[in-house]
Amino acid sequence: MNSTYPPLIVHVIHHLGVGGLENGLVNLINAIPPERYRHAIICLKGYSDFHQRIKRKDVTIVALNKREGNDFRIYPSLFKIFKQLQPDIVHTRNLATMEGQVIAALARIKARVHGEHGRDIFDLEGKSRKYNLLRKAIRPLVHHFIAVSKDLEKWLIDTVKVDPDHIDQIYNGVDILRFSPSDTLPFTAAPAGFINQHSFVIGSVGRMAGVKDYPNLVQAFLLTLEKIPEARKYFRLLIIGEGEAREKCITMLRVAGAENLAWLPGERADIPDLMHMMSLFILPSLAEGISNTILEAMASGLPVIATRVGGNIELVKEDETGKLIPPGNPERLAETMCDYYINKGLLRKHGMAARRLVESRFSMDAMTQSYLKVYDKVLGL
Repeated sequence: MNSTYPPLIVHVIHHLGVGGLENGLVNLINAIPPERYRHAIICLKGYSDFHQRIKRKDVTIVALNKREGNDFRIYPSLFKIFKQLQPDIVHTRNLATMEGQVIAALARIKARVHGEHGRDIFDLEGKSRKYNLLRKAIRPLVHHFIAVSKDLEKWLIDTVKVDPDHIDQIYNGVDILRFSPSDTLPFTAAPAGFINQHSFVIGSVGRMAGVKDYPNLVQAFLLTLEKIPEARKYFRLLIIGEGEAREKCITMLRVAGAENLAWLPGERADIPDLMHMMSLFILPSLAEGISNTILEAMASGLPVIATRVGGNIELVKEDETGKLIPPGNPERLAETMCDYYINKGLLRKHGMAARRLVESRFSMDAMTQSYLKVYDKVLGL
């Protein structure tokens, strides 16, 4: 450890763009005092303009431009970067980067941390024998694990056989100043004529990857247009994010003649403003860790409809801050959306309760202090 500078943490992630894991990383880097730790980010794939949300100017970001599938050429590059940066801690996240623990051990990095933030479409329940054998093989090289939900913590203990003493469960935190309720509609942020004071905007934010199941949300929206005659006049759909499902969703809307009732702008930097445009927040995912976007929606005073998977049940309080529904069920989702549309009092009541819950349990300071405790522990401070 270099005594002249604060210890350096190298965070290894798949890609730095709009997403819950990535958002949590940026929030953490922004919140940790500069005199405590320095940071660098290694992206196996690359990064988007999202990296501009990092407030510190001393964060090195490296893109390895990994090709799809197995791309073994990145391992020598990763080893070389570790030797150049000489980090005190390497922190990998999720299965896609876990092999970085092997490279970190070969590079003689003294402290190694791995975080589990959720599962992907190829292994929704974390039961894949192949992937779990890989996790178990790498497990001895990891000094400490972090799970963002109690569900993931239990899975690490029961399935991956991680010693409970080597795990900390840390909820994501949310910036309750950046995300807060507002009665002012950001008309200028949306396409001309998309919304008005009477619009009922169904919104979501996230990676438009398969595991998030956004076509299910689009299907529910289209079902609602069929069931409620006046829906076309008031209902609007807003999905913010990039990913392979975006074009499919746009095509579904176009075929149904509802493209003008929806806005899928891709990645955006003005998420807090766009949250103010929403009446109701929906996360239709098939699997989930602890969703930053759910927390941001709750902080913005929005009720949340989420699927009953993973850490969602730890965030959304049934009939208090929102509703939990089965995954992959557009009919049930459409019914629940209509319930909120019909009962505007419930919409406001659940939104206010959601804000209070975030303020009391999911603060940025609590998350930051918990991570600092882990980092200090693995360095023996």
